[in-house]
Amino acid sequence: MSEPKPKPACGIVMPISSMGDCSESHWSEVLDILNEAIEEAGFEGNLVSNADDVGIIHKRIIQNLYDNPMVVCDVSGKNPNVMFELGLRLAFDKPTVIVKDDKTSYSFDTSAIEHLEYPRDLRFTSIVAFKQKLTEKIVATYARANSDAGYTTFLKHFGEFTVAKLDKKEVPGQEFILEELRSIKTAMRRLESAPSSGRGIGFPRQAPLPAADINICLQKWEPGMIDRYLARAEEHPEVEKALLFAKGTHKHLLITVKPGANVLDVEKSLQFRGRVRRPASPTEAAE
Repeated sequence: MSEPKPKPACGIVMPISSMGDCSESHWSEVLDILNEAIEEAGFEGNLVSNADDVGIIHKRIIQNLYDNPMVVCDVSGKNPNVMFELGLRLAFDKPTVIVKDDKTSYSFDTSAIEHLEYPRDLRFTSIVAFKQKLTEKIVATYARANSDAGYTTFLKHFGEFTVAKLDKKEVPGQEFILEELRSIKTAMRRLESAPSSGRGIGFPRQAPLPAADINICLQKWEPGMIDRYLARAEEHPEVEKALLFAKGTHKHLLITVKPGANVLDVEKSLQFRGRVRRPASPTEAAE
């Protein structure tokens, strides 16, 4: 007996954290409602931030926004991340269904697209009707997108535009694994906060340091040393940004490397080998 054919994916873009008078549990209920309608339409619902593999979340979101055959976007509350992701999906000009609650006003730029509305208080009878409409809308939108060569969600209503595309390339397995490991290493470095790592935050929680690939504590460094090290970082060909972050007399040098660059190699190449007083090296400064 052959296995059932997997359902096509339907990405979900929506708020997931507390916002205004809507708690995380509220959005969890909304997600369940959307998933039920999506499943009824014959799709597999999934937040665009989810994936089976490990990777950088922003890369994953953009890839899913491009690859998913269908996307349902809840713009309730006009969450900035949601609106940005909706903009990306519309730039790809792929099938999209927009929903919102009855307390959220229309946005000027997307008001031309039909929005399906549901009650924010999630009243049962109204939600039942909403789910049916959403299921029908998903089925109809997907069918039209696949049968009508001139179909457009948004972009082509306003003229002839070149639709944004994500280029794909095949790479050897070893190269792919190394690239993913570098991505994971970069993500882990940005999450480091333990003082024992040599890159401790050192500031109160209410004033966290911006994220960076390389974080060097400059406490007790001489001003001239700081200037030379900052200049060296800014001139490095694989450094995207070098920022001096100060809180009172406590300073950190935050370095972000360019995509694909090896963080450890950049860090080693930036070691300052001149003689200075306390500390004698960036490693000591970070402790």
